[in-house]
Amino acid sequence: MNPLTLDQMQELAGTFRLLGDPTRLAILLAVAVNARPVGAVAEGLRQSPSLVSHHLRLLRAARLVRAERQGKQVFYALADEHVRTVIADMAAHVRETHAEH
Repeated sequence: MNPLTLDQMQELAGTFRLLGDPTRLAILLAVAVNARPVGAVAEGLRQSPSLVSHHLRLLRAARLVRAERQGKQVFYALADEHVRTVIADMAAHVRETHAEH
């Protein structure tokens, strides 16, 4: 693995801080399979749309989700395969750890 610059390390640390919030992680999991509008994500997580929108803004700024306008609604999905892989690999790691104990 190539070494990261200080700026890249700071960005990576910030990304992991974002992923450390259970609500943001739940949002990422909610949009992992299909793009969904804020209202559907909020309903599925039993959170207010304004709270979900706030978290989505942070996730979008970190390039973890992408937004696509369809008519009057904005649909959110994971930004790319890198994000999908990180989430899937860490979920598998957690499941593995719990199964071993």
